[in-house]
Amino acid sequence: MKNTIFTGMATAIVTPMTETGIDYDALGRLIEFQIESGINAIVVMGTTGENATIEPADQKEVIRYTVEKVAHRVPVIAGTGTNNTEHVLANTRNACEVGADAVLVVTPYYNKATQAGLIKHFTMIADESTVPVVLYNVPGRTGVNLLPKTVAVLAEHPNIVAIKEATGSMAQMVELKALCGDKIDIYSGEDALTVPMMAMGGKGTISVLSNVVPAQCVAMTDACKAGDFAAAADWQCKLLPLTNALFSQVNPIPVKAAVSAMGFGAEVLRLPLTPMEEPQRSAMFDEMRKLGINV
Repeated sequence: MKNTIFTGMATAIVTPMTETGIDYDALGRLIEFQIESGINAIVVMGTTGENATIEPADQKEVIRYTVEKVAHRVPVIAGTGTNNTEHVLANTRNACEVGADAVLVVTPYYNKATQAGLIKHFTMIADESTVPVVLYNVPGRTGVNLLPKTVAVLAEHPNIVAIKEATGSMAQMVELKALCGDKIDIYSGEDALTVPMMAMGGKGTISVLSNVVPAQCVAMTDACKAGDFAAAADWQCKLLPLTNALFSQVNPIPVKAAVSAMGFGAEVLRLPLTPMEEPQRSAMFDEMRKLGINV
């Protein structure tokens, strides 16, 4: 059996920005807030971190800073995926060089790939990476679905250890579990499915929601780990209105507005993303206040 990177709740952390660069002070404070709240891992330079509009050299420095700030208190997983295999290899080398504990690699978007092409793509990356590889399947954003039968092939690779499954389909999760068993860890990529997926044997969630309410998210996954799925379900339902609000516009627009309102940097996004609009903004802040967040 392969080593598990983390169990429970990982935050796909936002990247606080200024108009001219990265706001490292705000990023550092956000990282500390996450760790103090009991989060089990940090995912940096994922979709939520706006990796698509941050240049590779800056991505490397953000990963380096995160690794140094975390200082081995929890695993750091670096997003390195693009739609160009050579670029993914370069990003992965950078992440390995600066000390990431694992890399998260999304399926190639826009140009897509056949299932055979996906196998070659991920195998080449896993062959070269010096840290474990987490597959990332999010067809709603990429236009390509990494099918369970394909994951079962990739799960035979010793360096492919997990998948972030974000189809939103429990049926696909069940098929993944049936085909792969313990050969690959499964993490939910959908905040609204944390408890159902952990009930089916998932190891946890890579979360947007936990940027905002990390302690509550950890309580939910801790309940799952303890086998108390009734308590976990209560948390899932309690957090659902905020979860929905955080996806009322395209991620990471809402979560960037939320963490900015909490004091973690300005609400600066890179185009083509723009700040959160009304009425979704006010509705999200109302849900945050209901959970005791002062915004």
